[in-house]
Amino acid sequence: QVQLVESGGGSVQAGGSLRLSCAISGRTLSVYVMGWWRQAPGKERDFVAQINRGGGGTVYADSVKGRFTIDTDNRVSTVSLQMNSLIPEDTAVYYCSAYEYGGTQHWGEGTLVTVSS
Repeated sequence: QVQLVESGGGSVQAGGSLRLSCAISGRTLSVYVMGWWRQAPGKERDFVAQINRGGGGTVYADSVKGRFTIDTDNRVSTVSLQMNSLIPEDTAVYYCSAYEYGGTQHWGEGTLVTVSS
């Protein structure tokens, strides 16, 4: 199994910044991609960003390009999401995700980010 625990959520005014972190433990040798997703109230869970275990291959949703940065410690123990220039539309529960070889996707419990105008 792979365990994911998010931290760093909170409330911020528009234009502010937050940094989310995800601690990854368990069967990490089988993890090849880590990422962040988010779910706003009343909406489906949407992809935000991903990175491979080596720290490359970053991909971002169009809505966060140029504002968010994903990074990892290259040991598959932490994946972080630096969020700058936050806007109210970024308000959501943010989930850390990890894909194992073989296709299993694991999720954390989520951390709430609230951006006020």
